[in-house]
Amino acid sequence: MKKITVSVSYDEEKLSTLRLYLEQKGMQIEDELTKSLDTLYVKNVPAGVRDFLNLRSGNAEPSVPKVRKQKAEPKPTPSLEVTKNE
Repeated sequence: MKKITVSVSYDEEKLSTLRLYLEQKGMQIEDELTKSLDTLYVKNVPAGVRDFLNLRSGNAEPSVPKVRKQKAEPKPTPSLEVTKNE
């Protein structure tokens, strides 16, 4: 797919501090922003639309649907029977 440049205004001191700390970890801000945008994309664009765009761009692999775990049904609480001895 064709790439474009996204421009965002951000506090200069915060940005330079962030770059400093990311560089210490061997990371780059551009890579981290790209990962964040990919996460936003997956979270907000329906899977069918993502699959369509993948097919259109030549990437024939459809996204793998997430398998949701079903909540376990609560176990019944054992009831105590109280009997009266006469």
